[in-house]
Parts: sequence; C-alpha cells; structure tokens
Amino acid sequence: MATTKAAPKSTATKATPKTKAPKVAVKVAVKPADTRFQQARRASILLKHVSDPTRLQVIMILSEGERHVGALCAQLSQSQPAVSHHLALLRHGGIIAPRRQGKNNFYSLTEVGTELAAVVKTLMA
Repeated sequence: MATTKAAPKSTATKATPKTKAPKVAVKVAVKPADTRFQQARRASILLKHVSDPTRLQVIMILSEGERHVGALCAQLSQSQPAVSHHLALLRHGGIIAPRRQGKNNFYSLTEVGTELAAVVKTLMA
C-alpha cells in the first residue's frame, strides 16, 4: 500500500504593499576614455566607407564639385548600378549628400566628406 504525504498547511500572510521610491535623474559624467572610444569608432566606420578604391575616387571627384550620377559613371568607367551602390554606401556614411533635380540626382560632399577629401589629398601628395 502506498503512503502519501500530506501537504504542509499554508501559513500565508497578507503581503503589505511596497511603496515605490521616487525616480531621481542621475547625471553620468562622460569619461574622456569613452569619448575617445566613440571618436575612434566613428573614424573606423568612415575609413571602412572609403576603403574601396572606387569610393575613394568618388570622394576625390566630388571634392572638385557637385556631379550628376551619369558624369560619375563616365569618369569611373563603371555602370550606373555599380556607381549607385557605391554612392548609397557613401550617403549612408554621411560622406556625400544627394540633391534631386527633376529625375536626376546630383551628389556633393558633406562637411565630413570635405574633411576626408582633404586628408586623402594630403596622403596622396
């Protein structure tokens, strides 16, 4: 014959409601090391965007002034889809900015792109 154990009697007590402490805004000081890390990370991303020779050429061409996509294709001797791919990567990186005029897209360097082009020119000299 199997014996069963009786469940212990519950001694439940009524829970008292807890009061929530008021939320206090705490300012966290940004350490110089965190700032340097963020700057290094941004620089790394920018360098990845220009690590391709075609994208580097696009930056150098645009440093001379705004260009239409067709003109960039002609100067790079590449197809429009290939050039558009590179332009999209540079645009997402904040290096170039588009300007639409009718059905045409014109591209120019942003402030970051201009600074990057100056660095590249210095390196190439």
